[in-house]
Amino acid sequence: MSHHKHKTPAVLVEPTTFRLADVDPDATKPFDKDDADKRLAKLRPRLAELQEYLYAEHRQSLLLVFQAMDTGGKDGAIEKLLTGVNPAGVQVAAFKAPTQHELDHDFLWRIHAQTPRSGHIGVFNRSHYEDVLVTRVHGIVSEEECRARYADINSFEAMLTRSGTRILKFYLNISLAEQAQRLRDRLADPAKRWKFDPNDLKERAHWPAYQVALQDALMATSTPNCPWYVVPSNAKWARDLAIMEIVVAALQDMNPKPPAATFDVDAQVIV
Repeated sequence: MSHHKHKTPAVLVEPTTFRLADVDPDATKPFDKDDADKRLAKLRPRLAELQEYLYAEHRQSLLLVFQAMDTGGKDGAIEKLLTGVNPAGVQVAAFKAPTQHELDHDFLWRIHAQTPRSGHIGVFNRSHYEDVLVTRVHGIVSEEECRARYADINSFEAMLTRSGTRILKFYLNISLAEQAQRLRDRLADPAKRWKFDPNDLKERAHWPAYQVALQDALMATSTPNCPWYVVPSNAKWARDLAIMEIVVAALQDMNPKPPAATFDVDAQVIV
């Protein structure tokens, strides 16, 4: 599987050398804001076309995993990416805190049930990575248990890959200052206030611990077949274009082909 070095602000996580602290959340180069909308408008029908071929072919699937700190822009990024794509071929799963029934199983049980069917694009808004981030920051699982979970995750994702699912993982990287501004904006706007949760402020206090947990998780689970991309996300326009470029390139690499007709086309008479 080839993962091309896309010319985007997104950083492909190389397990040995990656440092989250070195990724500038404000980065937009080599993108140019004046051209970004035009480029997005050009890629959108291409994505819709590739998704239709994927659906018709019904042999492969694509799983897109989105992780971010609160206000990181997961909802906005997913909406922007999938505008214009046939919703019948898309499955979006949002993972909240696990229920008691889910906790009675292994941590991947509820995740596996939501993986995309053949021919579909699956989107995880939060994911199994919560189980090595939130749980670690809050001391629910030890660092040692987290390392065991990284191995479980890599095995799980390798199995999905062997079964025909291409996996791309995006960490939307915003700064602490940008998060503060977005939380203020949410609070100030009655139409956005429903998104504000006072608990977000408690989580915000754990920012340094999250950066440590993220650094470990990204390095341990970015593999050639299931790579992590850290997407600078303070500038939403650059975030959206970077994700679109990477997703379209991956689908082109998958090269889905609609099946050939199983009947004699010329013999069909439509009156």
